[in-house]
Amino acid sequence: MQRAGAVRLAVLGLVLACAPAEAAGDRALGEYLSSECTSCHQTSGRQVGGIPAIIGHPAEQFVALMNAYRERQRDNQVMQTIAARLSSEEIAALAAYYESLKPNP
Repeated sequence: MQRAGAVRLAVLGLVLACAPAEAAGDRALGEYLSSECTSCHQTSGRQVGGIPAIIGHPAEQFVALMNAYRERQRDNQVMQTIAARLSSEEIAALAAYYESLKPNP
């Protein structure tokens, strides 16, 4: 019984050790996917009109916002449509890419 608990604990540790790399998202994929985003969002990192800046946006917040659009909890038909087409992996990749960029002063 004690051995089974130790094995479970070791497996859990392995899963947790691997999770951050997976959750971080693929920056290269995010850069590839970003062309649709830049048609509205400024690459300078500045907010223009009602369109918010996304460059330098924290990845966790970016993912949460995109999921809220995907689940229609946030009201914006354009963003709802875009988010609905993206997989969770693609959203994580975009989040990693935009978080890695720094706004121009």
